Amino acid sequence: MAAQSESQEPEDGKPRSDEHHSAFAPPPGTSPVPGTPEDAPTSEFALPAGAGPVAPGPEGSAFAPPSTYRAADSPPAFTPLPAPPRMTESPWQDRMRTMLRMPVDVRPVAEPAQRPPEAGPAVGRVLDLTLRIGELLLAGGEGAEDVEAAMFAVARSYGLDRCEPTVTFTMLSITHQPSLVDDPVSANRTVRRRGTDYTRLAAVYRLVDDISAPEIEVSLEEAYRRLAEIRRNRHPYPTWVLTAAAGLLAGAASVLVGGGVFVFFAAALGAVLGDRLAWICAGRGLPEFYQFVVAAMPPAAMGVALKIAEIDVRASAVITGGLFALLPGRALVAAVQDGLTGYYITASARLLEVMYLFIGIIIGVLVVIYVGLQLGAAPDPDDVLQIPNRPPVQIAASMVLVFTFAILLQQERSTVWIVTLNGGVAWVTFGALRAAELPPVLCTAVAAGLVGLFGQLFSRYRYASALPYVTAAIGPLLPGSATYYGLLSIAENRLDAGLASLTNAAALALAIAIGVNLGSETSRLFMRMPGAASAAKRRAAAKRTRGF
Repeated sequence: MAAQSESQEPEDGKPRSDEHHSAFAPPPGTSPVPGTPEDAPTSEFALPAGAGPVAPGPEGSAFAPPSTYRAADSPPAFTPLPAPPRMTESPWQDRMRTMLRMPVDVRPVAEPAQRPPEAGPAVGRVLDLTLRIGELLLAGGEGAEDVEAAMFAVARSYGLDRCEPTVTFTMLSITHQPSLVDDPVSANRTVRRRGTDYTRLAAVYRLVDDISAPEIEVSLEEAYRRLAEIRRNRHPYPTWVLTAAAGLLAGAASVLVGGGVFVFFAAALGAVLGDRLAWICAGRGLPEFYQFVVAAMPPAAMGVALKIAEIDVRASAVITGGLFALLPGRALVAAVQDGLTGYYITASARLLEVMYLFIGIIIGVLVVIYVGLQLGAAPDPDDVLQIPNRPPVQIAASMVLVFTFAILLQQERSTVWIVTLNGGVAWVTFGALRAAELPPVLCTAVAAGLVGLFGQLFSRYRYASALPYVTAAIGPLLPGSATYYGLLSIAENRLDAGLASLTNAAALALAIAIGVNLGSETSRLFMRMPGAASAAKRRAAAKRTRGF
């Protein structure tokens, strides 16, 4: 019995219970019965027995195996933005501005226009050269967007991809990150001195154009050498020519608002004295605000003296002519342009500068007018706004004004005649619209729009800055008469009329700035960019792919 119980023990020595056995297990000593198809687990996607794979027909089959999915055949997750055309017909300004408006991760890979050294581009020297070029452009009055485009063009031409230039009113910075895993390299530069020299500005643009051209080899050493020559070059006109140009500008402006020969010489003398006093103040280190205060006094004093002497001339035209030579139209156009292109910090700083300079002019003129009123000078305010209609004389005076304004801006001699013609066309347009009795603000905006349009076309034709073709041409449109009428009304304690006239002057100034910018943007309709149509189609497809 013991042996029999030991034989029934399992091999592991543990007793088995009835629960250990399955109810569906076959009894001991019987062979397993083969399963039927109904009992075997099957798939509804399995082929029946004896059926082979069916080739997919034109419309497919329910029994056809799915095709193999490959990532190479999958549609792209997004459509990349089209790269701007890299052709000689497309100016570098437009190509760089287009890429600056793209996000960094979708910009096309840089194609260096200059051959980098075997060890790779010298990042520090390229960034320093880029900042020095941007400093000269910003100090010369160039807009923030154009300065960033020039800096971006220089960095990409020397092989630095993934660069981000940043421009404010007094600070330039640029950041370069070689890749997503490398540390970024940043550099900055402060603009402390500003000056008006469009000849130097044109030379910097030529340097950037040569650096951006693949067919012209400009090494870093050559670029530094040319930049040093641009800095050392003297102004194209001597001091006495600039002083004479200031006098001629004021005289031409006085004729433009109704003055005669005597008024012309009186306004020119007052402007020359104001210019010399401003030079003395600048040499003593006085801020620009006080320079404008001092420069505005001699023309106003000349007009008050003529009124006290009871000479039968338009004394108001003498003061208005002096104001034309001082109004900061260049800074106002640059401020509005920066605001319209999205550089609000720089635009706010420029507008603040314009406000300070304008207040300096107001203080200088008001002091002299108030003293003249105490001495018995009684100017007629209505005489300021009654400008006689003399089209041939006024057209000639407007062109002389633009010509002298271009000399004061230190422009190249080859651009002086072009901008003079541009200013003459603007004044003829303004006069024709005023003869049709249209509002002055609208007439000013349309004439300024033509100035911006032609100036931008000339600049793109020469691959240069638009400022030399635009800034001087807006001279005849500046609101000198409205400004003087407002100041005279305030001096006579007629604040309502004075503030209304100054508001009108501000509206005219803004119309000039907005018109110039609108004309510059309109010029793109007349410039056919290579590949623009295909790029627009790809851009539309990219929008549909990304769902917006």
